[in-house]
Amino acid sequence: MSRSWLALTLGLLAIVVGAVWTLQGLDYLTGSAMSGQRFWVVAGPVVVLVGLVAVGLGLRARRRRTPSG
Repeated sequence: MSRSWLALTLGLLAIVVGAVWTLQGLDYLTGSAMSGQRFWVVAGPVVVLVGLVAVGLGLRARRRRTPSG
């Protein structure tokens, strides 16, 4: 597996996890110890941002390797 695929996969996973954490912190997803906790309202978007950066780096690395036609 190349580094670009790894960055894309981990980035997408971070985006999903960060979104879930944000929704739990905002108390839209209930039934967890994380529900309604302000920490997750802040931590979730930070993780989403890290995921977006990872996806961007992965896409950039893939574009560099493909020959332009």
